[in-house]
Amino acid sequence: MKYYSTNKNTPDVSLKEAVVKGLAADNGLFMPEKIERFEPSFFENIQNLTFQEIAFEVAKKFFGDDIEESKLREIVYDTLEFDCPVAKVTDSIYSLELFHGPTLAFKDVGARFMARLLQHFLGKQEKLVNVLVATSGDTGSAVANGFLGVDGIHVHVLYPKGKVSLIQESQFTTLGQNITALEVDGTFDDCQHLVKTAFLDKKLNDKLVLTSANSINVARFLPQAFYYFNAYARLKESGVLDGKDFVVSVPSGNFGNLTAGLIAGEMGLPVKQFIAANNANDVVFEYLKSGNYKTRPSVETIANAMDVGAPSNFARILDLFDHSHKTISEKIKGYRYSDDEIRQIIDKVYQETGYLCDPHGACGFESLADFLNENQVGVFLETAHPAKFTETVEKVIGKGNVALPEKLAAFMKGKKQSSLLTKEYEVFKDYLLSTSE
Repeated sequence: MKYYSTNKNTPDVSLKEAVVKGLAADNGLFMPEKIERFEPSFFENIQNLTFQEIAFEVAKKFFGDDIEESKLREIVYDTLEFDCPVAKVTDSIYSLELFHGPTLAFKDVGARFMARLLQHFLGKQEKLVNVLVATSGDTGSAVANGFLGVDGIHVHVLYPKGKVSLIQESQFTTLGQNITALEVDGTFDDCQHLVKTAFLDKKLNDKLVLTSANSINVARFLPQAFYYFNAYARLKESGVLDGKDFVVSVPSGNFGNLTAGLIAGEMGLPVKQFIAANNANDVVFEYLKSGNYKTRPSVETIANAMDVGAPSNFARILDLFDHSHKTISEKIKGYRYSDDEIRQIIDKVYQETGYLCDPHGACGFESLADFLNENQVGVFLETAHPAKFTETVEKVIGKGNVALPEKLAAFMKGKKQSSLLTKEYEVFKDYLLSTSE
């Protein structure tokens, strides 16, 4: 399988090149040259397969031409040592719980897969590989923990100072070893800009081996398709989909998660409608309404992982559907919620159902409540454990009502290790060059 750039100004590359490079030379994002569809019969019996079995079948469609089957199976099964179950919230709304991995966030799936795939491709590479990752919250912890202790790889996590939760911060600043946390005096967009600029700096790339573990990397975002198939299988297994359409709501920030879902749909997964649930950072919501896509600086909200004003992966969505606003606005319906509305949703769902949403999942739930009709069943992605946002959530439902899982408590005991950087690129470049001396 070859991978092309969304900007289409550079030659196609192999999977290995796409994974190691992360970003195309023309600043575009890599996309697979074709999307393999499943036969309808696959979905007739999908409920009889486990999550790992389903993920392996999906992975073969993506990566089967480039990795021998036994190795791919090993990577998939090792990645998914945890489940992504579906939990009932109301009769028609279900939560796809993506917080059962080591850092209690959905990004554990893509980060763990990418770490294993990159290690497989690099083999015994002599030069140190530098993984650059910008994070608005959960990406940094998932990538850092996915790559922790992997020989020949050093991870540099860039995060906006004061704009991630204490628990999120502790998950990547306390690890040490081959993980360095860089506290940037700016926004997530500034962090992402530093990473992208580094990839386009030819002189820097001549001296260092750089790659990305953000969702701009194909090995990070494509495996996120796995759990969309699993959600469908588990609902089919329970019988709730009998005679009803399947709707999926995705809390959306950098739009990698929704892109993976849309690709799952293009592979034949019978999703009637995708919904992009936004916070106040609503540039895609506005595009869906008007057809005009205008990025802008992000604003801070209580759903901080969605605080993205220039979502990278929207370029992939535009490419996937030939820049057709008509098609995209049919495939995706948009909803937007303010901080006050998010708090009200968390409280309402908790009081009425006993289910506790994190701020991102709350947006996903409410968009389904607003959209669904009686002939539809919806799943929203509960992208992180609510305990990762304890302060925000307890202000809504009461102090002491959010239990801290053991996995998170262990991170909180560690000592913070981070370096403060300005948002100036030359400062970041000097830092990277100093690590190679």
